[in-house]
Amino acid sequence: MKKTFLLLLLCVGLTSNSYNALFNTYNEHLVFRKIINESFTIGEKLTYRLHYGIIDAGEAVLQVKESKIKAKGRDLYRIVGTGRSIKAFDWFFKVRDRYESYVDKESIMPWYFIRRVNEGGFIINQDYTLHQDLQLVDDGETKIKVPLNVQDMLSAYYYARTLDFENAEKGDVFEFNTIVDGEIFPLKIKFLGRDQIKIRMGKFKALKFCPVIQTGRVFKKEEDLTVWISDDKNKIPLCAKAKILFGSVKFEVVDYQGLLNPISKI
Repeated sequence: MKKTFLLLLLCVGLTSNSYNALFNTYNEHLVFRKIINESFTIGEKLTYRLHYGIIDAGEAVLQVKESKIKAKGRDLYRIVGTGRSIKAFDWFFKVRDRYESYVDKESIMPWYFIRRVNEGGFIINQDYTLHQDLQLVDDGETKIKVPLNVQDMLSAYYYARTLDFENAEKGDVFEFNTIVDGEIFPLKIKFLGRDQIKIRMGKFKALKFCPVIQTGRVFKKEEDLTVWISDDKNKIPLCAKAKILFGSVKFEVVDYQGLLNPISKI
């Protein structure tokens, strides 16, 4: 179920001073990358509905907010997401997930990540301080060596939206590093071509992708998960379909607000 609720988070009671105190040692000479972000902005809100088979099973919400805190004087996005099972599905498998990522506005990389998971009574409480300049992640107990610009579970989604797919050809693979449960994971997404997708909200022009994922746990084969994103500058996920070991799930957008650009609705 963790693989199906990709949207999550938590509101953190940190002050600006307490947060910046975490970064009192850093590499003053490091020059961070600059990414042109034409895909999302503050005020964007995306709502998704999850279907397990023919049953509505859950809902997820992703929001981009202004951050009241900074990292080393750098402005951040406060990206918040929640994932929950609907009441009618709670008796079967109750989910209440919350995630939050503080993402550098200029470099689209995270400086702090919070994860609160409650899935069928399985609890995860995770807090990462990402020292991007030192290439270290502090989880409160250990310091993990990471590549520069490493993404967390939530920020990875927003960084992927800034990638340029204009000249992508079928079979092209895009790759970047993420940290998941204390391990570095090279996230790969394979471009499957341009398509059209019909969902509850209508018909859209879309780009079709297949995340190259770990097999043998939930998914039988690498390409058992297919994702369609809007074929426009927003590049929001419109729909995802997955074959899993115990059935199938479908994930589709049911509302969008505050988009930076017109959407590719036909």
